[in-house]
Amino acid sequence: MAIVDHVILHVNELDANVDFYVNVMGFTFEKHEDDGPYTTIRVNEGFTLSLAPFGSKQWEHLAFSLNREEFQRIFERVKDRSIPYGSSWDNVGTNTGPGSEHGARGLASTIYFEDPNHHLIEIRLYE
Repeated sequence: MAIVDHVILHVNELDANVDFYVNVMGFTFEKHEDDGPYTTIRVNEGFTLSLAPFGSKQWEHLAFSLNREEFQRIFERVKDRSIPYGSSWDNVGTNTGPGSEHGARGLASTIYFEDPNHHLIEIRLYE
């Protein structure tokens, strides 16, 4: 079975994106000698985001499956920072939700919002 190890995410504002992924999403900043131009954000023990400060002219979509406690904590931080959100990909900014959509493991509660680079972030809660 294949498992995603890491994703390289091009960003325009490195510091703002590091702050978002650490302080909103709750992930961990890591510094490695051999990171080269990338900034490593640890999502969990088996997956990292490599933030690439090369700029981006398009957005990407990242969906994170979370347990109930993580889902609630991130959703609260999104609201505390007044980050526009929505129940689906096409209504971010309506501050509605959670919604309910299908993903890799079936139906899940969903909240969508954007990181500082306007990448579409989705948090999912499978129950």
